[in-house]
Amino acid sequence: MELLQVADSVAREKNIDKDIVLSAMEEAIQKAGRSKYGHDHDIRAHIDRKSGEITLKRYREVVENDAEIENEVAQIPLDDAKKIKADVTVGEFFIDELPPLDFGRIAAQTAKQVIMQKVREAERKRQYDEFKDRVGEIINGTVKRVEYGNVTVDIQGRAEAMLRRDETLPRENINVGDRIRSIIYEVREETRGPQIFLSRTHPEFMAKLFAQEVPEIYDGIIEIKNVARDPGSRAKIAVISNDGSIDPVGSCVGMRGSRVQAVVGELGGEKVDIIPWTEDVASFVINALQPAEVAKVVLDEDQMRMDVVVPDEQLSLAIGRRGQNVRLASMLTGWDIDIMTEEEESKRRQEEFQTRSALFIEGLDVDEVIAQLLVAEGFSTIEEIVETPVDELNEIEGFEEEISVELQNRAIAYLENQAALLKEKQDELGIQEDLLTVEGLTSGQFIKLGEAGVKTRDDLADLAADELVEMLGENQITEKDANTVIMAARAHWFDEPEAQPAAAEG
Repeated sequence: MELLQVADSVAREKNIDKDIVLSAMEEAIQKAGRSKYGHDHDIRAHIDRKSGEITLKRYREVVENDAEIENEVAQIPLDDAKKIKADVTVGEFFIDELPPLDFGRIAAQTAKQVIMQKVREAERKRQYDEFKDRVGEIINGTVKRVEYGNVTVDIQGRAEAMLRRDETLPRENINVGDRIRSIIYEVREETRGPQIFLSRTHPEFMAKLFAQEVPEIYDGIIEIKNVARDPGSRAKIAVISNDGSIDPVGSCVGMRGSRVQAVVGELGGEKVDIIPWTEDVASFVINALQPAEVAKVVLDEDQMRMDVVVPDEQLSLAIGRRGQNVRLASMLTGWDIDIMTEEEESKRRQEEFQTRSALFIEGLDVDEVIAQLLVAEGFSTIEEIVETPVDELNEIEGFEEEISVELQNRAIAYLENQAALLKEKQDELGIQEDLLTVEGLTSGQFIKLGEAGVKTRDDLADLAADELVEMLGENQITEKDANTVIMAARAHWFDEPEAQPAAAEG
């Protein structure tokens, strides 16, 4: 019974199943038995789960006569087995009772090592099984060690977790013995045991803190749509109410700011802007840029970009210190946001209007009035005029079918002429056909690339985005679009199978 009491004590101390401890003891006894009788013997130990009595037995398996004997002391041919027992069959075992072991010092030490190893393995598995499903959960722990800014946290005596320096708040002073709250953001199973990683900078940590402080979030009445953080400095959180009678922002702020202040206090004074979420992207971005006032927004849904126009006196407020406000608003909404003043926007629109008008005047040989009408209707390229049905062109004020047809004919002639010039220039510069298959660039841009020495698709694929922008001009392509073009040029590197080496000529 003493053995059962020891197993019970170890199981309680390590918080693992008692049967695991007993199995480890059985394995240790078997190992000690093999050390005494020979390692080739099939020796099995069993501990009675009620009485604690230990039995030790040797097993010998009956095999076919013509079978290859791999282990002479653990296997016996059928003919030899029948001399002992006439009705024996292949696959049966002869079982010999062995006397109880008298553990010597070495055997006892070996048994102890086996037991402790098995107990450690079971404890690690228990820890992994317990914490792998707790990713995203806030835990309270006690600081056990602080080494070079990395903090080891004891989780209520059940496991140790790592709070790395880059997951702590800036200027946060953490000492051994401190109680600390953080979120489990990753659990990895490794040979040395489960590795539990914590964070206090993760956006989800703030979301979970609000869920603890705001019952409406916990109950699902208010939903957190997104969180953007500059840890330790400022954050924006977007919320929406599923109940029209409940104000999501007011609920998160709480009476006299009590709820939001509890979160701010936990995050070392990190300022929090609570933003009402809406499906209308423009309104959402305007809300996200608070406290700045927005005069106008212009959306480019294809590129997920937005030009935001603000009064001159609101520019610094909209951008924020070191660009913090606009950066957080961009992270929160998922849109690239470009802030400009009303004067800058007016100048930019005027330049775009003049550039597009000049394109139509030169390319279509039309007067300024017609060119400006086309720009005012939203046309930006001559290709768009060719692709637009004549009846839609007729709807432009002052246009008749005769004018619309003539415009399309001139547009087709212009594009054909440009294609011929491109072919001529392509041959002159040595531009390869594979470069022209890359989408996202105009014929004029291909010529510019050729003049800069970029003549094949691989030449383009080797460029960095800033190099492509420099070649084409900042007003011709954005860095984001340049990246898209370069990735399109590289696509064949990943899609095409590796070229097979040519057979050697014999």
